[in-house]
Amino acid sequence: MIRIAVDAMGGDQAPAAIVDGAVAAARHLDIHISLVGAPAAVARALEAHADWRDLRVSVVDAPDVIEMADSPAAVRRKPRASIRVAAGLVAHREAEVLVSAGHTGATVMATHAAFGMIAGVDRPALAATIPTRGRPAVLLDAGASVECRPQHLLQFAIMGGVYARVVLGAERPRIGLLSIGEEETKGNELTREAHRLLKAAPVNFIGNVEGRDIYSGVADVIVCDGFTGNVVLKTSEGLIETLEALLGEKLSRVFDYSEYGGAPLLGVAGLAIVGHGRSSPKAVRNAIAMADRFATAGFIRRVEQEIAAATLSQHIQ
Repeated sequence: MIRIAVDAMGGDQAPAAIVDGAVAAARHLDIHISLVGAPAAVARALEAHADWRDLRVSVVDAPDVIEMADSPAAVRRKPRASIRVAAGLVAHREAEVLVSAGHTGATVMATHAAFGMIAGVDRPALAATIPTRGRPAVLLDAGASVECRPQHLLQFAIMGGVYARVVLGAERPRIGLLSIGEEETKGNELTREAHRLLKAAPVNFIGNVEGRDIYSGVADVIVCDGFTGNVVLKTSEGLIETLEALLGEKLSRVFDYSEYGGAPLLGVAGLAIVGHGRSSPKAVRNAIAMADRFATAGFIRRVEQEIAAATLSQHIQ
């Protein structure tokens, strides 16, 4: 049985929305959920569910909270913060996966400190699932690593390829590098050198893709630095909210972040799913379902194998 540590205090609507989503997941999945947070607040949220004691749900005491307005470094000053305690459960093998909709920067710092990095990976990356004209694709990094070097983008591409196979069902994922033109000479120094590395790597690299191609379905994995990726996602969110008001609910359903639940934090040597700060119970439930799939698929082991193979390939060349 997969054990999942849920940061019950993370998110704009915590703990109520987090607990509601966790209970919904516990009703339908063969998992055990540890709700990590202030016991009194979590207990009040649980009392809204008459059947919660019949489910595999427990509460782990974590009296402190990292607020959205806090600096990510606040995790160092608050050892009993819910995100740190939840990460500790995974690090000490008392859970297989962490799920949090709280402060993204704090989550990255807490998981990096608790798990360390996968061998051969230098920086973590948030892998956001995005809709396209065909099947969904993955965009990474969506905000974990703002400043990147070319080799980091290569590592993101390899990890994104594993994600696309495990979650999206892409047998041979098409890897695209986000740039300002299709030609390999276009872009800045980062993208030009990353293009050279990707072209020589053991991945199905299709070349540069432009911003207009992101949602076209031309690529299964779109690679960029975290600054660019986060701007892309936030711009898309704002555009969709405007179009939703103009065109109605059909478009909203297609682009609804809650359908995907969260974005896995790739590169750290442990499983972590990062949800949107505005996560609804539906989003939390789906993030927990994603966590269950990743743990069951042995995702970390598969990333380790592919990173090692790519590193060996580079050394041979």
